[in-house]
Amino acid sequence: MSKKWYVLHTYSGYENKVKTNLEIRVETMGLENNVFAIEIPTEMVTEIKEGGRRVESEKKVFPGYVLVRMELDDRSWAAVRNTPGVTGFVGSDGKPAPLTRDEYNKIMKRTSHEVPKKTSTTLEVGQTIKVVSGPLAEFDGVISEVAPESGKVKVMVSIFGRETPVELSFDQVARI
Repeated sequence: MSKKWYVLHTYSGYENKVKTNLEIRVETMGLENNVFAIEIPTEMVTEIKEGGRRVESEKKVFPGYVLVRMELDDRSWAAVRNTPGVTGFVGSDGKPAPLTRDEYNKIMKRTSHEVPKKTSTTLEVGQTIKVVSGPLAEFDGVISEVAPESGKVKVMVSIFGRETPVELSFDQVARI
């Protein structure tokens, strides 16, 4: 038998509860030699709130899924499968399919802290905004482009009666 990573499907929003329940079951059922690790892949996301406030939060990469490193046998399969909140293993024909090393590495790479952080925002193309800081503070404009990867927006600002495209960071603008 070999230790492999398997993917559990859970009720969405119950990932942490499933992890806790599973850790307790492993301990009470004496499965420490069968179930080795339980992971919930997450990544840090920077959200821009009203007024340009930056809020860092941890978001689940795959809501509704939990990774379990285990040696699969009838006993460990039943213990994991019957954990409250678990709806099943990911696989075909009812057989759990282990992740390949590459798949696991790709999933965990997204959760590492070397990956550039994502920025999410409620700003959208066509929205009217006010510039709140920088040399164009107090100017109003319309968003023509949103680039969450870089945390920037392109805004068409009317300067001396002409529409001029200006690139600003999320924290320099606020919705009107």
